[in-house]
Amino acid sequence: MPEESSKSSPRLYAIINYEDPYVQPLILSALEKCLPSSSYQLVSSVDDCPSRTSPILRFLQYESIDFTQILSHPSTSLANAYIIRKALIRKHYLSTTIANWITKYPDSLLKTHVKPSVSFEVDYAEFLDDALVEAWELKESWERGAGKGSDEREWWILKPGMSERGQGIRLFSSEEELTAIFEEWDPESDNDDEDDEADARSDRPEPSHEDEIEESKKEQNGIITSQLRHFVVQPYIHPPLLLPPPTSSPGDEGLRKFHIRTYILTVGALKVYVYRDMLALFAAQPYIPPWESENDEAGLKAHLTNTCLQDSNERDGSVGLFWSLPDAVPSTTSSSQSSKWKDAIFDQICKVTGEVFEAAARGMSIHFQPLPNSFEIFGLDFMVGVEDGGDLRTYLLEVNAFPDFKQTGDDLKGLVGGLFEGVVEEAIMPFFGVGKEGRKQSERMVKVLDVDLGRR
Repeated sequence: MPEESSKSSPRLYAIINYEDPYVQPLILSALEKCLPSSSYQLVSSVDDCPSRTSPILRFLQYESIDFTQILSHPSTSLANAYIIRKALIRKHYLSTTIANWITKYPDSLLKTHVKPSVSFEVDYAEFLDDALVEAWELKESWERGAGKGSDEREWWILKPGMSERGQGIRLFSSEEELTAIFEEWDPESDNDDEDDEADARSDRPEPSHEDEIEESKKEQNGIITSQLRHFVVQPYIHPPLLLPPPTSSPGDEGLRKFHIRTYILTVGALKVYVYRDMLALFAAQPYIPPWESENDEAGLKAHLTNTCLQDSNERDGSVGLFWSLPDAVPSTTSSSQSSKWKDAIFDQICKVTGEVFEAAARGMSIHFQPLPNSFEIFGLDFMVGVEDGGDLRTYLLEVNAFPDFKQTGDDLKGLVGGLFEGVVEEAIMPFFGVGKEGRKQSERMVKVLDVDLGRR
């Protein structure tokens, strides 16, 4: 209970400044729907509260949270983020988290629901050979593919470990293709024709710093290896489950690849909830195998389902509700799963989510430290693959902190609003001991993990 408690519900001071016009009104609406108006007061800062020990809720961007105050007042201050969680949100850390857990628990679900990763660091293409010295899985794959056509080789996906919004993702099936990707990202050498360049520059006005950055983005497509540095590669999921997008234009009958965006609420140290209402985000173009597409921005549109990479006209109709997807799946899948495949996928998502958060909390406690007076919303991305026997298997792709809710769009804004109502019900109301009497909590928040990490 908060330090300022009484026989009646304590007053709650809420500092709500999410700095996102899409999200801010949804948070305020959730508080209004779930809490009695007399139980909380909106304030701009701690200075507007009676004291620093007053019951205070902070719902802010990560950089704006005063974690010193959070740590100093564990029973009265509640924040919407943990301080340390890179064991989950950084791709190369996540791969280590899962690898360590599987080593300790060989029968873990994560072994079959997360593609094994190879992590490495490299600054420039010329050092790629050294970076891959211990990438045995990758080298063995290349050896198996030697002399085979591109459609017979094993395909891999390259992901920068610390990039966001799909930046730097590429596909490859051979050492030569991977090397070419990094050579593309390397800045051009200034040694060749140096004198000619100097003469040319002398006739031009000195570029501003902003001009130099813009020119670099144009030439390098915004990507420079030395800035990304950390990379992971994973076997490419092929074939994925393909479905028609939520809205198809006339004549567009091609099936598309999609991924499932699942919102996760973590509370204290540690409860984990899966928000049942999930999104299906579709690629901009009908699916074609990776060996039939160009490994450039246009060619990747059939493979990358991150809507941040899509033009505004492509994004229309690319986002839909998971539970509104067709009940019947293509005949290539197992008949035993075809009728209730969405229930089976949701069950897999719940189990994998619970285990990956437990793996981070118990196996990577240095890099994931849940606080008892914090909660956080994560966006988990899952891909559905079709196994050789036709069964559907869900694969965890990545974990995102402070997910981009705007991708949901205006039409589906209610889904995000329901999520924040679940946050108020499961994270805020229990901590402060407030809530509307008789209000039935939503069943949309499914608890998948409840462990006591001993943090008070």
